[in-house]
Amino acid sequence: MLSDEEKREMLQDATSDVRRQNFRVIKEKDKQLMPFDDYLLFLDTIQKIFLPFKIPHHITHAKFNKL
Repeated sequence: MLSDEEKREMLQDATSDVRRQNFRVIKEKDKQLMPFDDYLLFLDTIQKIFLPFKIPHHITHAKFNKL
């Protein structure tokens, strides 16, 4: 739950013309499609940043698992 101060800040933010314009600019940028080669390059750089995850080879025993 949000505190009263957080609610007040969100309402003030919602009435901001500058904030509204920022969202419009972002929305227009999102409409531009990224070229496929650039997307592949992006994925390649992400893979270099995050090293491969180590897969544990032991069994984790758990009780009382609920969904």
